[in-house]
Amino acid sequence: MTRPSRLLVAPLYASAAAATLLGTLSGCAVGPVSGAPAPAEPATGADADTSAVYDDGSYAASGEYQSPNGGESIIVELTLADDVVTEVVVTTNANNPTTERFQGQFAGGIAAEIVGKDIDTLDVTRVAGSSLTSGGFRQALETIKADALAG
Repeated sequence: MTRPSRLLVAPLYASAAAATLLGTLSGCAVGPVSGAPAPAEPATGADADTSAVYDDGSYAASGEYQSPNGGESIIVELTLADDVVTEVVVTTNANNPTTERFQGQFAGGIAAEIVGKDIDTLDVTRVAGSSLTSGGFRQALETIKADALAG
């Protein structure tokens, strides 16, 4: 009986080790499980349901979010006319210089992103390089929408 040569067996061991490692690492994946439905998120942009009716007026709400430096917040003041944003002002409330810079960039760029758009189509994720501040903005926006909803 002949024995397999080491040259033939070594690649098999390497393949088995790689498959085992891959199986182990895939168990640590943070993404959705294959075949599992992704959680539903509210439609925004062109796909948004714009059937809600909001009272015209000015509204204000604060929004909180987490930065690497801890909890942060902003104040959003928004004016609506026929469900369309006509004016927005974001007041910064930073706890450190880095956050102050990002909140300032966000506050300076948000009007160009949302003024003239239906409030239900807003999809703010990053403004002027600031992505975390948008979490506080979205929270404040949801409060404003609830306050402005005609009823």
